[in-house]
Amino acid sequence: MSFIYVGLGGFLGTIVRYSFNIFFNGIIGLPVAYATIFVNITGSLLMGIFFYYTSNNFSEFYKLFFMTGVLGGFTTFSAFSLDSINMLLEKEYLNLVIYISVSVFLSVFFLYLGFTFARYIST
Repeated sequence: MSFIYVGLGGFLGTIVRYSFNIFFNGIIGLPVAYATIFVNITGSLLMGIFFYYTSNNFSEFYKLFFMTGVLGGFTTFSAFSLDSINMLLEKEYLNLVIYISVSVFLSVFFLYLGFTFARYIST
């Protein structure tokens, strides 16, 4: 049943995210990057609120549907932020710095690597 909760929540989250892309780019004429920033910040704020409330004996449905599903589909950055805060709360400072550094730099690097590879094999 947990996969259904996550899947349905993820479906809703991705639809909302896509709606923000349409709104920012198509309706008000801003680049999609602005929608991404807005989604990441809003998703992280909502993840913090849900994290606080679900840490006090809420059912697994709320955690799976809203946090993992809806917010995870809305923005994986909120999950990244939650992982970071958990490390901070556990005083795992070295792991926190490594996690943030590796996640950001290697993600950007590998996206570039994938793009370059695809461009190379396409020519």
